[in-house]
Amino acid sequence: MMKIRIFNSLQCQKSHPQRSYPSSFHRFQTSATSSRAKKSNPFLSLTQDPNPSSFSVPYYSKLLSKCNASKTLYPGMQIHAHTLKFGSTNDPKSRNFLISLYAKCELFGYARKLVDESPEPDLVSWSALISGYAQNGFARDAILAFHDMHLLGLKCNEFTFPSVLKACTFTKDLELGRQVHGIVVVNGFESDEYVGNSLVVLYSKCGKFGDSRRLFEDIPERSVVSWNALFSCYVQSDYFGEAVELFREMILSGIRPNEFSLSSMINACTGLEDSGEGRKIHGFLIKLGYDSDPFSKNALVDMYAKIGNLEDAVVVFEEMTKPDIVSWNALIAGCVLNDKHDSALEFFGQMTLSGTHSNMFTLSSALKACAGIGLKELGRQLHCNLIKLNVGSDPFVHVGLIDMYSKSGLMNDARMVFNLMPDKDLIAWNAVISAHSQNGEDMEALLLFPLMHEAGVGFNQTTLSTVLKSVASLQVNYVCKQVHALSAKSGFQSDRYVVNSLIDACGKCAILEDATRIFRECLIVDLVGFTSIITAYSQSGQGEEALKLYLEMLDRGIEPDPYVCSSLLNASANLSAYEQGKQVHVHVLKHGFMYDNFAGNSLMNMYAKCGSIDDAERAFSSIPERGIVSWSAMIGGLAQHGHGKEALRVFNQMLKYGVSPNQITLVNVLCACNHAGLVTEAQKYFRSMKELFGFEPMQEHYACMIDLLGRAGRLDEAMELVNTMPFQADGSVWGALLGAARIHKNVEIGQRAAEMLLILEPEKSGTHVLLANIYASVGMWNNVAKMRRLMKDCNVKKEPGVSWIEVKDKIYTFIAGDRSHVWSEEIYAKLDELSERLSKAGYIPKVEFDLHDVERDEKEKLLYHHSEKLAVAFGLIATPAGAPIRVKKNLRVCMDCHTAFKFISKIVSREIILRDINRYHHFKDGSCSCGDYW
Repeated sequence: MMKIRIFNSLQCQKSHPQRSYPSSFHRFQTSATSSRAKKSNPFLSLTQDPNPSSFSVPYYSKLLSKCNASKTLYPGMQIHAHTLKFGSTNDPKSRNFLISLYAKCELFGYARKLVDESPEPDLVSWSALISGYAQNGFARDAILAFHDMHLLGLKCNEFTFPSVLKACTFTKDLELGRQVHGIVVVNGFESDEYVGNSLVVLYSKCGKFGDSRRLFEDIPERSVVSWNALFSCYVQSDYFGEAVELFREMILSGIRPNEFSLSSMINACTGLEDSGEGRKIHGFLIKLGYDSDPFSKNALVDMYAKIGNLEDAVVVFEEMTKPDIVSWNALIAGCVLNDKHDSALEFFGQMTLSGTHSNMFTLSSALKACAGIGLKELGRQLHCNLIKLNVGSDPFVHVGLIDMYSKSGLMNDARMVFNLMPDKDLIAWNAVISAHSQNGEDMEALLLFPLMHEAGVGFNQTTLSTVLKSVASLQVNYVCKQVHALSAKSGFQSDRYVVNSLIDACGKCAILEDATRIFRECLIVDLVGFTSIITAYSQSGQGEEALKLYLEMLDRGIEPDPYVCSSLLNASANLSAYEQGKQVHVHVLKHGFMYDNFAGNSLMNMYAKCGSIDDAERAFSSIPERGIVSWSAMIGGLAQHGHGKEALRVFNQMLKYGVSPNQITLVNVLCACNHAGLVTEAQKYFRSMKELFGFEPMQEHYACMIDLLGRAGRLDEAMELVNTMPFQADGSVWGALLGAARIHKNVEIGQRAAEMLLILEPEKSGTHVLLANIYASVGMWNNVAKMRRLMKDCNVKKEPGVSWIEVKDKIYTFIAGDRSHVWSEEIYAKLDELSERLSKAGYIPKVEFDLHDVERDEKEKLLYHHSEKLAVAFGLIATPAGAPIRVKKNLRVCMDCHTAFKFISKIVSREIILRDINRYHHFKDGSCSCGDYW
């Protein structure tokens, strides 16, 4: 009664009465007409001999035994029919052979019918039925049959228990498995090796490795089969290191491994990515004579390919006399995994020529290879082959197609594949959202996210990370906040990938407070998290905080990579923090990142923006593979420093190296001509842009040309270019024209440009200021007053001039008339001293550019207290004699300061490097690198 009660729960789970037959009954028709049924056989004489007495019952039993051993179904059915016809159906031995045969061939309806019709069904009959269910994957039917057998009072033996335990393992029903374990103990079979092995597998597959190991230790005589059972479970559960340790323990115990042991160990080495241990197992295979075993060979090919040793994988593959589809798949997939897409497709072609038919796994790997190198047409052909294979409903294949089409730039085809999917699962939705995001279609990616939610698919950390990437690209802060709230609500805010994506998105959406809070609340912050928050601070102009975070990262023992160093270099560049940038350069050298293109480009950019174009050129020369980004940055750096002819020389050198320019490169080339006044050269490149480089000029190119012509005093030509543009001029074009009008005091063109700018960019104060400057330069003070009133009425505030200077690794900030600095008295005393020396040197303040309606003396005083002059005065006090003074300003340097710095550089014998919003000015020995052309 106790044993019956143990299985009461099973009775509730039975989907059919005791005498009804499983749904698998209907599968006999397919099996009966299979290739096995059509084979010729030696038993046809049975149906041709009319005399039943010529065949005895033992002979029937012998024939059925052969059919059962070879799973020869059709002759077995003939023999069964013959016994029915001539009344020889009562032999238990023959009936058991038939039950076993039908169960093995998945004709469970026939098998169960024979069991139920037996006058006295024995343990052998039930064991054969249960084994057939378990071996063919019908675990629930096996368990129900075991329950029925148990109710009949039949006790299991060492052959029945392994099948029942296998069924429990298949369903991962640990509670039921423990009940069966109890019956095993009651019946005294816990010491049997096969039963013990089945129990070991059951507990390990259900995650109870401690119990599994104890059961393994309790097996009195452990053979290699027992060890293999344990190895297999550990490997399949990704406990690779533990599996290798067990293997060593088995070798020390004197047990000789077989091919199955070694195959499991090869898989463990693959999981560990341990080529050294893998080679040892390979040596075992050769030593023990299993090196020709096809399973072991396939495992070796897979291992060598996955650990990145493709040469050895190919060697093992070529030693195979007849590689099967598994062998080819392992090799091709390994090539794809190691980004050897050409090799993958080459092997795919060889496989086809060898006569081996590809399956969906082969074609999926080939699709990835096509995606990797952009072979669109071959990808389409593979798509056709997949359709012929009739795997159109397989989600794995669909995802591969979406990936292939998206990486080939065929987003319409990728979207069509997605739309035609009958059942779109989470992986498919993630694939199509990621495809849009990777192709720059961030809005499409964002629009799909709510549709995915409506479809009831849900989302995971991959979805959120991809969506946040698109949010960061679009810089839509309200969407960023919504996704942040959703992440917190759904519990994904503790996921490292989501946290890092949130920090990045919040930083790029200018929600720095949220980015900082997420970073500080994260329990475990890794290198990616630090890189994201450092980048956020750097991009928001808070370079000092970015550098502090870097020091905190080092204190935590986190080693930097090229990306975080690049972010720090960009922070130094934005601050013009030359000394701090040099310190980051030291870290780049220390960690061996000098040959990383990403870090190299950032290093070059930092030195260029910190005013050291010589250091920038040295960094440029050290970049091993200079791509278009490197060349464009170097040309732009030279242009901003006024080295126009040198920039053009570098551009021509780039063309000789075969590097094709892009639109940004041509903007930098035109800027180089602009800053150096090279009108003829600029016109040549501008007019032949389409012919020479294959693209039409854009707004930025027109703005450069208009600015260049305007600065050269050719305002009529500049205006004509504005009027003949193939598109509507934007703010950059009208801004260039307004700047040129200010230089040449052209009120008419200045007013026209200002009118357009006030329409396009009404919130910007620069337009009002520049127009007021034009009026002031020609003495139209009434108009200056009107502009000031207009700014007040429209609540437009002039952006204050701010200047920065770095002294001893610290950034100091100054605004006009600032007296908050601790050294204010010394700074203003230095300015007074300079004022006297400047007057003696012949300097005359440019008061006509001051818009304040005050007396000349007051205007001169206001000009002396500009932010850049305060910074330079502080630099003269706080830096060693003879050292260059590096200052950055957020606005264009005014005419008066520009004139004063030329005099100061000569008086104090110091180089002053000033970076304003437009370019760099190197003041030295009384002159400026711009040649007064800025």
